[in-house]
Amino acid sequence: MPQHFLLSSKARTLSLAKVMRLSEKEAFETFKAIRWVETEGEPVCPRCGCVAVYLYKARRIFKCKGCFAQFSVTTGTIFASRKLPLRDILAAVAIFVNGAKGHSALQLSRDLDVQYKTAFVLSHKIREALGQKKPAPLTGVVEVDGAYFGGHVKPANRKEDRKDLRLRQNRTGKRRVVVVMRQRGGRTLPFVFRSEDAAIPAIRAHVATGTLIHADESTAWDSLHARYLTKRINHSQAYSADGACTNQAESYFSRLRRAEIGMHHHISGPYLGSYAAEMAWREDNRRVSNGELYLMATNAALNSPVSRTFKGYWQRHLAA
Repeated sequence: MPQHFLLSSKARTLSLAKVMRLSEKEAFETFKAIRWVETEGEPVCPRCGCVAVYLYKARRIFKCKGCFAQFSVTTGTIFASRKLPLRDILAAVAIFVNGAKGHSALQLSRDLDVQYKTAFVLSHKIREALGQKKPAPLTGVVEVDGAYFGGHVKPANRKEDRKDLRLRQNRTGKRRVVVVMRQRGGRTLPFVFRSEDAAIPAIRAHVATGTLIHADESTAWDSLHARYLTKRINHSQAYSADGACTNQAESYFSRLRRAEIGMHHHISGPYLGSYAAEMAWREDNRRVSNGELYLMATNAALNSPVSRTFKGYWQRHLAA
């Protein structure tokens, strides 16, 4: 029986111990090498693009010789205005990518010995960076499926007091559906809607015309036949039949469910899209070593703009 990739030595190319043993100067040089890879680690002014800069060694910041603007290695990135040491940020990225089903903010706060609020924002900044890229339309063979999350209603203690949760008036209204479009041998694109019917415009926008779509028997997908060659599978009868199946989409939802139940326990509606995008990234790169994932995540963070959602997140929420 062949060995699973995650159990092989090829999956382990990064040691968290080595990251934690980095000095602040070494972490600074690592950030420079990853952010300015095109100039071989030489800093570039984020305001004017000038490569001629001064370095203030005591504070590890730069000053542009062209526009005289001061900037750091995280200026203009998703880690802008950071207070954590650079080594701790690198360690957070390494810990984050090492989790096969994700990593909770509470556990990260204990790993780094920081407040939960710090770990929460840091984790969401990494998730935001991983979901920044806008891919081209999906082509070839694409599987489409939906799964509902959230809106749990705790049943009453006595049977006679319990309500029929199938009725809309007995629900919380917080339940959302994650609709995934997964290209076979390609990318995974998740989106969050109130119902599967609302996903049709998004599917048309992100799946190229002429693509073969596999979907289940949900009536929400009936309108896809007008634009795409569509194969349907009735899951009450079979998981795969006559060449039609949505097993890869189900594989994605399995990872997302395990993350919700086993790692985070509860995912709030406003953040469901972030967690869905994270699991899509993990699913697409499930056969990539942790060292490569570490570089990919750090590079994505350093090439993402300042987060308008999570910069000053707790200051805004506490003031509200």
